[in-house]
Amino acid sequence: MAEKIRVLLTEEEVDKKIQEIGEQISRDYAGEQVHLVCVLRGGAFFMCELAKRITIPVSLDFMSVSSYGGDTKSSGVVKIVKDLDDSLAGKNVIVVEDIVDSGRTLSYLLEMLQDRGPKSMRLCTLLDKPERRVVDVKVDYTGFKIPDEFVVGYGLDYDQKYRNLPYIGVVEFDA
Repeated sequence: MAEKIRVLLTEEEVDKKIQEIGEQISRDYAGEQVHLVCVLRGGAFFMCELAKRITIPVSLDFMSVSSYGGDTKSSGVVKIVKDLDDSLAGKNVIVVEDIVDSGRTLSYLLEMLQDRGPKSMRLCTLLDKPERRVVDVKVDYTGFKIPDEFVVGYGLDYDQKYRNLPYIGVVEFDA
């Protein structure tokens, strides 16, 4: 089965929105430091661009959580592939995610991270699919609310392909 990619959000639209989120975080945490926690792999592109646009001190850490495998739908089974290197105790933590879909993975992850004693914890996502939500997750910073389509680019993949697209595209499968 071959696939085509249709542009949903241009590189310019994505760049402008990340700048706005960076400015908002900088205002919200003025005079403090934030600790960004990237959910790999998809969140890496977004977090790197976001960190460059935050004007207050920033520290970074990475974790890998899997719930998809090679499919286009979340399996609901959450597996921690790589845990954080640094303690969250007393830090202003912002979990940075590429997309919030069903909310299953993030609900589990946020609960686990909250138990590690951060001063505060917020969630930042580039993309949000609210109509797919099956678990209520509070998103504090949202780039774009998008329709229920399978998207790639800017770190998001389909079976490890298309992460490097500089825009957000929709995967369309040929019959």
